[in-house]
Amino acid sequence: MLRRLHADQPDTFAFTPDNMAWAEGQITKYPEGRQASAIIPLLWRAQEQEGWLSKPAIETVADMLGLSYIRALEVATFYFMFQLQPVGKIAHIQVCGTTSCMICGAEDLVAVCKDKIAAHAHELSADGNFSWEEVECLGSCSNAPMAQIGKDYYEDLTADRMGEIIDELAAGKVPVPGPQNGRYAAEPLKGLTSLKEYDSGRTQYNASAQLAVDIGDTVKRIDGSEVPLTTPWQKRANKASPPKDAGKKADRMRGASSDKSAAVQGSDAVAKGKPATGSVTGDKPELLSEARDGTPDDLKKISGVGPKLEKVLNDIGVYHFDQIASWTPEEVTWADQNLVGFKGRVSRDNWVAQAVKLAAES
Repeated sequence: MLRRLHADQPDTFAFTPDNMAWAEGQITKYPEGRQASAIIPLLWRAQEQEGWLSKPAIETVADMLGLSYIRALEVATFYFMFQLQPVGKIAHIQVCGTTSCMICGAEDLVAVCKDKIAAHAHELSADGNFSWEEVECLGSCSNAPMAQIGKDYYEDLTADRMGEIIDELAAGKVPVPGPQNGRYAAEPLKGLTSLKEYDSGRTQYNASAQLAVDIGDTVKRIDGSEVPLTTPWQKRANKASPPKDAGKKADRMRGASSDKSAAVQGSDAVAKGKPATGSVTGDKPELLSEARDGTPDDLKKISGVGPKLEKVLNDIGVYHFDQIASWTPEEVTWADQNLVGFKGRVSRDNWVAQAVKLAAES
């Protein structure tokens, strides 16, 4: 199946502050220079935020991970879990159409979706609230036919029940997920034949369905409140004692303007490429409030630095080759973490060695 980006694209994309904090935490899971490994969770978070994956969202994630846009597009277009077009505001219904479900009536479920939502897959309903598609095996063969709606499985479906579920969702209700024919989980249709001693003392629904009921909304997308916004190791790092030379570093920084000498929080800071607060290791290098003699060096001469990254460097107080040339390994570590959207670039492209040469030539 040919997968293309949707014809109508938004102008921009930006993670919410909560989701940006989550995304930054995911990137720290991977070793320096291997941040690209975070591409799938970040693309998924972007899709959960917007409902689908737009071109600006894909490019934003690519920038955060230091990837070329084509590499991010390769991932987004390869995996069918990424929706490349707008989906229903209330729910996107994925009907399993593989062998077990097909034999047990998946085509009847598809017919209901065509009748109540739209004639074609990936097409929005007239009110924009629903969309649907047929997917490959979702792994719930013993409960066929079934469909995934939001984060949960609706199993043992009939055409009538599928229609009722769509009507309930449209009315603002949240149907209980799991088997729809009275089964607890995936036991035989006529009841348990073994392990009967475990039949007592169980929750009202099976574990997956029970959790969905406890949450209270199975079709709700991730908004940042479901999981801690920082990873455990970030919390530990935040409690670490400051470096022994922190006082000296602070004295050296006092000449810089406050917005360039302090870490900046919020989405505006991220958009401008300013340092973000959080778990930061290494030593902060000496920064300037403005270029010497009002004339900055052309930092684009450093391989890997383009106009956007040059502006990010200027915004945080880096204007000259000799500044970068003097960075210690600890200061490189700090810079690698604080170039928001360009993390790891300093060590990856060996800026210090390049800057030493360029400073000598200028």
